[in-house]
Amino acid sequence: MARILIIEDEEHLARGLQFNLEAEGHEVDIEESGRGGAERLERDARAWDLVILDLMLPGMSGFEVARRARAAGNLTPILILTAMDATRDLVRGLEEGADDYLTKPFELDELLARVRGLLRRRRWDGADAAADAEPRSEIRIGDATVRFDRFEIETQAGTVSLTTREAGLLRALLARDGDAVTRGELLEEVWGLRPDTRTRVVDNFVVRLRRYLEPNPSRPKHIVSVRGHGYRLVR
Repeated sequence: MARILIIEDEEHLARGLQFNLEAEGHEVDIEESGRGGAERLERDARAWDLVILDLMLPGMSGFEVARRARAAGNLTPILILTAMDATRDLVRGLEEGADDYLTKPFELDELLARVRGLLRRRRWDGADAAADAEPRSEIRIGDATVRFDRFEIETQAGTVSLTTREAGLLRALLARDGDAVTRGELLEEVWGLRPDTRTRVVDNFVVRLRRYLEPNPSRPKHIVSVRGHGYRLVR
């Protein structure tokens, strides 16, 4: 059983989600405003296993809720529900720290599948890092040290905090041991999206990781583009 927080101002939708998620065996709380949701997430970073977040909320947008949660060190997986289907809005939501998204209207079966997938991937969450005790919690990439147990990269310029998906993307590249990985494979493995999803979120996240890891991000040495294919990691 997982504990799930729904931040949604459409009462009929929130109650419908609550009913179906509780039927799956989960404990569900509802918050109707963006500001209220942000405050609850900031008060207790480990109270929930998953957040289902609308973007159009009274008091504070879902974008800001996600941003504030991540800034406060809350790494709980976030699933965005939104009527905004413009790619820029979806990408912005992911860049603010969300882990996945669905556009309204959506099929209940698809939402439940996304929920199950995010709960399975709780190993990326800092709350479960110690329990996993994975042998490679710390690795070197060039002059930087990546500490997966802390969700941090230590560089000569200082320490950078990683979001859940930034850490997931690094792990996915590391797992290939220098081999090239397609954008579709990364979308499916890291974000749980279909490989053919039309988005540049992988490229946007690579740009961010290069800023953290590369001495010269415009001429990367560690996260290298493979023309017509995707990316590979060179440690």
